[in-house]
Amino acid sequence: MKQVLVFDAGGRHLKRISTHLKKHYSVYGFSSIEDVRAHLENSTPDIVILCMSQDLNQKHLKIFKDLSPVIGVVGKEMQGTVKKAFSAGITDFLIAPCSPFELKLSIESALKSKSRIEKLQKEKERLQAINETTFLVSSTLDLQEMLYTIVRKIAEIVPVVRCSMIRIDKEENTADVVATSENPKIKNIKLDLDKYPEIKEAILTKHAIVVNDIKTDPIMMDVRDIISPLGIRSIIVLPIFYRDTAIGTLFLRTSRSSRSFSQDEIRFCSTVTNACANAIYNAFLYERLEYEKTSLGKLAITDFLTGLYNVRYFYHRIEEEFTRALRYKFPLTCLMLDIDFFKRINDTYSHRVGDQVLKEFAQVLKKNVRSGDLLARYGGEEFIILLPNTAKTGSITASEKLRLCIKDHKFKSLRGKEAITVSVGVASFPNERINTSDDLITCADTALLEAKTKGRNQVVFYT
Repeated sequence: MKQVLVFDAGGRHLKRISTHLKKHYSVYGFSSIEDVRAHLENSTPDIVILCMSQDLNQKHLKIFKDLSPVIGVVGKEMQGTVKKAFSAGITDFLIAPCSPFELKLSIESALKSKSRIEKLQKEKERLQAINETTFLVSSTLDLQEMLYTIVRKIAEIVPVVRCSMIRIDKEENTADVVATSENPKIKNIKLDLDKYPEIKEAILTKHAIVVNDIKTDPIMMDVRDIISPLGIRSIIVLPIFYRDTAIGTLFLRTSRSSRSFSQDEIRFCSTVTNACANAIYNAFLYERLEYEKTSLGKLAITDFLTGLYNVRYFYHRIEEEFTRALRYKFPLTCLMLDIDFFKRINDTYSHRVGDQVLKEFAQVLKKNVRSGDLLARYGGEEFIILLPNTAKTGSITASEKLRLCIKDHKFKSLRGKEAITVSVGVASFPNERINTSDDLITCADTALLEAKTKGRNQVVFYT
């Protein structure tokens, strides 16, 4: 029921007007301006009836200036005060004594006018929000920033409990919250799709799903007991399309507790997402290209089988490290490792098992070198390690540690039937025979050959 505030400083018309209006409205009548002030602190009326009298001064009128609409009731003897009242924001007048019909008609007209103005104002705010959102998302290729901008702007205009962007992985039957209006840092939260039938329905139909009341909507029947305690009443799930094609599997999901979503609110959410679809699509493409670029860059320097750096990348890095060691007189050590009798593993267990042994061997090495060391596959069953800022004593200790780790490791691929040993050749700079990075590798290779000649499963330092 609409709330009407009636103020009559003189009290001449208060009782009669209040009696007429109580049949149709919730009426609060006052003859004291202090009582009006107290009432307005806790409540805002839908309309104000202001009885104009000699007791009503400019200070009184200021109290009602920000309230709308205000209908003035003017006695014939008070018609000269109309100009003063207009300046205070009163836009409609009745001449007292007025009939109940005139009063009700005037109120209904004022309320309709107010409703139209409010609707236009909301439409203006929504258009401004759409314009602002499309501008913001078009000015960035950061997908995370873009998605958060959209959900935040929707949550500012449409009162909701939460507004989120959901990315679906159809193959895994999982969903991730990639952006939510609550916090820009909240992302990549896993969802169990079995608990979100409205999202599953949107995926299946590729259409907007509107749940006006979770208590009665058959879609929510299986999860009603889970959602009801959360106080959520209405939910929208909107698939985001670009040129009639769903952008991957990205969905906007909003929920509220107070009431169902209006058609204007649903239309607004849909308009925002559709207006931003082109920018979202471009950001997806950019993100994918950046990922592929990174992946290709990683592939270019990575050994496919073991996942370690390849020898090409190692050559590039050893030149940099050797130049640095030469300039600043830092020690630099190179280790070359060769799996002993690896051909026998291939011949006995097959090349497939041999590949698995190489993978596992690489992981053992990776776990036992420092983060600043450079580990690469040199070729076949040979591996090479660069130890920056490491002299002879430290390099022999590190080499022995690696040799023993390999010897004691039970390789899963061989099911513990056979132990694997490794021969290690070590060379360190500074050394009078080592003037380039190639010299360092050659000397380590020479030491490795000596280790194998002496019977394998040992470390030899180049001197």
